[in-house]
Amino acid sequence: QVQLVESGGGLVQAGGSLRLSCAASERTFSRYTMGWFRQAPGKEREFVSAISWIGGSTYYARFVKGRFTISRENAKNTLYLQMNSLEPEDTAVYYCAATRKGVSPVAVNEYDYWGQGTQVTVSS
Repeated sequence: QVQLVESGGGLVQAGGSLRLSCAASERTFSRYTMGWFRQAPGKEREFVSAISWIGGSTYYARFVKGRFTISRENAKNTLYLQMNSLEPEDTAVYYCAATRKGVSPVAVNEYDYWGQGTQVTVSS
């Protein structure tokens, strides 16, 4: 059982930056493909970004448009999401997730383990 704890969310003005972190309990963290998803009020949870277990492959949603960067530090069992040039439309609860499947890293149902989420609010 993998436990994931997100941190780093908060309130920021449009154009600002935030860095989200996700700490994993699993010592075999390096074997998991990791993803970030978000869910805004009244909307479905959507894919933001993912990174392969080695870190050699990264995936981004189109709306990221080069503003976000996903990374991982396997020695610290930690996943990151650097978010720059934030827009009010980025306001949502952001979740990290883990999977060993590695077939379709952009799909919500690909992931077996989820954190509780961290709120990101971008004011205009």
